[in-house]
Amino acid sequence: MNFKNVHIGKLFLLLSLLMLMTGLVFGLLASLNYLLPGNLKETLGFISLRPLHVSSVQFWILLGATGCVFCGLELLTGRKFNRTLGMMQFFLWAIAVIGILRSYFLKDFGGREYWEFNPVWALPLALTWLLFLINFFITIKPFKEWPVYVWMWMTGIVFFLFTFTENYLWIFPYFRENFVKDMTIQWKVNGSLVGSWNQIIYGTSFFLISRISNSNDPSKSKLAFGMYFLGLFNLMFNWGHHIYTLPTAPYVRYFGYGVSMTEWIIFLRIIYTWRQSVTDIQKHYHYFPYRFLMAADLWVFLNVGQALLMSIPAINIYTHGTHVTVAHAMGTTIGINTMILLGACYEFLGTRCEPSPYRPKSNVLFWIAQVSLLVFWFSLNIAGIKKAIWQMSANQIAFSKMMEGLQGWFVLFVIAGMMLMVSLGAIAFNLIYSYLSCELKMRKEKSKLIVLNEYPIT
Repeated sequence: MNFKNVHIGKLFLLLSLLMLMTGLVFGLLASLNYLLPGNLKETLGFISLRPLHVSSVQFWILLGATGCVFCGLELLTGRKFNRTLGMMQFFLWAIAVIGILRSYFLKDFGGREYWEFNPVWALPLALTWLLFLINFFITIKPFKEWPVYVWMWMTGIVFFLFTFTENYLWIFPYFRENFVKDMTIQWKVNGSLVGSWNQIIYGTSFFLISRISNSNDPSKSKLAFGMYFLGLFNLMFNWGHHIYTLPTAPYVRYFGYGVSMTEWIIFLRIIYTWRQSVTDIQKHYHYFPYRFLMAADLWVFLNVGQALLMSIPAINIYTHGTHVTVAHAMGTTIGINTMILLGACYEFLGTRCEPSPYRPKSNVLFWIAQVSLLVFWFSLNIAGIKKAIWQMSANQIAFSKMMEGLQGWFVLFVIAGMMLMVSLGAIAFNLIYSYLSCELKMRKEKSKLIVLNEYPIT
């Protein structure tokens, strides 16, 4: 395909969908270790499969978020991004992705949790985000009245670059040689980075809602900006509950707990607006991207409820480091972030060709994904609760015996993971195939039209 003619935002979305498919495959291979310990030990093993899965999914989210901002801002302002900066950003991303995945295959580690690759590959990632920031402000500069989603995009981009830089303070001996300081920064950073890309993705959901309702009113209301500032407050300070188990000053834990409890506002708002949500579903259900927003809303409800419980210190002692934490991470990553991004992909990659990505089988895949994710999330939570009870028990049985008792839940977890891989992978493939085949068809028709105009039939 000629890159000169490809829309830069859609190019990022296509690459992000490839990373989603890659992450699903590595995730399934990693999960098989619960049933087949030592799976692929001679080649990759869990030590490489886990970071391959985690990084691929992170890249799906970050690349998808980038593509959404490119597409959304162009539709809002009517101005194109600087293509030179955009293509530089894209190729830096490609270099970083290839280098990072290669380092995992070669077991060339050296980073920290969730960013375990050789830190040399952090440089192209930082540069690509800096270019993104510059390109964003160049494009938005003439636009005076910002809806809430533009503020959210800007906040997410700025804070991600700041926090990603903070993530590498450990390379300096002053931070690395003090264990508590090093761990505090790392756990704080992981929470803040999630908050940063959440700002971009939640901003995208506001943009989609405005498109669906054909009105910018929801994105300029006091409630929308109130939720934005609440999200910003949590992005800056909600990491406090991540470090309950570290010997930090008590006021840090108290403040972190207080900030975490502000999520009750989001939780109660979802319950309060539930009736209106039912009306909106009846009105917009036929519009396929809306179904993903509907699913994300349900998963926000479940995961905010779980996060509130996990933020209570007495509960956090039990759940920290168990599969409950994994369940929460998966519920947030797949249930919220992935659903919003897939809805955006259907919106931005929608084609004028047939067969359309909105064909009936997409709806079947959508529901298979929702049911599979619910079973996946539930089985991880049950396994985590059982492990939490074991690790806090005064009379512990052997670890191997405890793990044997969890095998049934792990079987359910792996089966649900397989169904998730098939359904979400098929959705991603369907989007890529539909978009590329349509582009090819449109260009062939355009070429024929040019030939006919040059050599008309007489």
